[in-house]
Amino acid sequence: MNLLRESELLMTRRHFFGRSAVGLGAAALGSILNPGMFSGLGAEAGSGMSLGRSHFRPKAKRVIYLFMAGGPAQMDLLDYKPKLETLHQTELPDSVRMGQRLTGMTSGQKNFPVVKSMFQFQQHGRAGTWVSELLPHIATLADDIAVVKTVNTEAINHDPAITYIQTGFQQPGRPCLGSWLSYGLGAANQNLPAFIVMISSGKESDQPLYTRLWGSGFLPSEYQGVQFRGGGDPVLFLSNPPGVNSATRRRMLDGLAKLNAKQHDSIQDPEISTRIQQYEMAYRMQTSVPELVDVSKESEASLQMYGPDVKKPGSFAYNCLLARRMAERGVRFIQLYHRGWDQHNNLPKRIREQCRDTDQPSAALVHDLKSRGLLEDTLVVWGGEFGRTVYSQGKIEKDNYGRDHHGRNYAVWMAGGGIRPGVTYGETDDFCYNVTENPVHIHDLNATILHCLGLNHEKLTYRFQGRDFRLTDIHGEVIKGLLA
Repeated sequence: MNLLRESELLMTRRHFFGRSAVGLGAAALGSILNPGMFSGLGAEAGSGMSLGRSHFRPKAKRVIYLFMAGGPAQMDLLDYKPKLETLHQTELPDSVRMGQRLTGMTSGQKNFPVVKSMFQFQQHGRAGTWVSELLPHIATLADDIAVVKTVNTEAINHDPAITYIQTGFQQPGRPCLGSWLSYGLGAANQNLPAFIVMISSGKESDQPLYTRLWGSGFLPSEYQGVQFRGGGDPVLFLSNPPGVNSATRRRMLDGLAKLNAKQHDSIQDPEISTRIQQYEMAYRMQTSVPELVDVSKESEASLQMYGPDVKKPGSFAYNCLLARRMAERGVRFIQLYHRGWDQHNNLPKRIREQCRDTDQPSAALVHDLKSRGLLEDTLVVWGGEFGRTVYSQGKIEKDNYGRDHHGRNYAVWMAGGGIRPGVTYGETDDFCYNVTENPVHIHDLNATILHCLGLNHEKLTYRFQGRDFRLTDIHGEVIKGLLA
């Protein structure tokens, strides 16, 4: 009687419908051996669960996102405001600030003194794009990039802001941009992850980056980013343990795949298919990743282009070079984070250091892609989670001042992959505080990125808990003025 009762409890409604779909475990295993066998999309189809196709003909096949974590000061880099010379150390008018919500770091200030940029600007390229002296190498890209001066966000603190621009929502739990792209387009190289993340840091980097920023949220975990490390094995557990050779590892994986496929047939948990695929990917990466990160065959001219830190694993320059190599090998989404842009004090010194780390490698990446014919189908994005305030945080001293978080307007640049080159989009007021022309919300920015890859942001959805979710939530418009 007890055995009968146990059997009744095990045969739940979920199990009944799960068991009715016989053979899906074998299908999952078969899709690994031949990813296109069920989709009819060929080698670029990715996993069986990926949509594996664009909604319309794309201009870009991949994205390299250079994320400057912390919030670069737009008025010191890409948004030239000559009138700040005469407004320096005057009080920011209430009519400009308009009761803006402040962070806890400046909410107690009684005065909000305007501080000009301490750096010189010059015009570059045929379009005369204004670029700070801090970015001499990016200035050489003036005819290749679009500078967007009016990106804006409601978030004013780091974690909600970076979560917002990466996932379309200020609270954790949703898929990030790279995961949405992996889900929508699948993998182009079955020997490398579709979505790879690399992190570097400036000299003063106090803001954490959580792994959920490249997580898949409620999408199957196969779409999460794979983090490459700066030292040792680029990926954890890439090497076989002592006493285990490749043939032994292959036999182990074959046995695990059969057991997992049998379990999938029984309970129909999609994460089991993901687990099978991850084991297989890890096996293939044991060969593909060492070749990827071996830069010894790069020409000396190529290495010099990326700057003196290019041979230091984990540096931003090294990661930019790897990003180009990943693009060549068909990695779909490559996310580089560089920490250290949160300059609440001593901004002149700290922003110089950050630019020394990132300016030359960023420009080298674009020039390198262009010289190899890859820029036309690679979208490069450079920017952070918000900008900085025109007023000083605390007292202005000769060589020491800081700027607080500012989300009403900040600057991003984009290149390649369907973006109109050599343009400046949008305008801000004389205080570099409010948008006056062509605002670009972060939902608009993400919608435009998806558009360049042939994806309609309103149609790229995933049903979860009875609702269709998307990266741009219920917002976002493609910025047609940025499209080539």
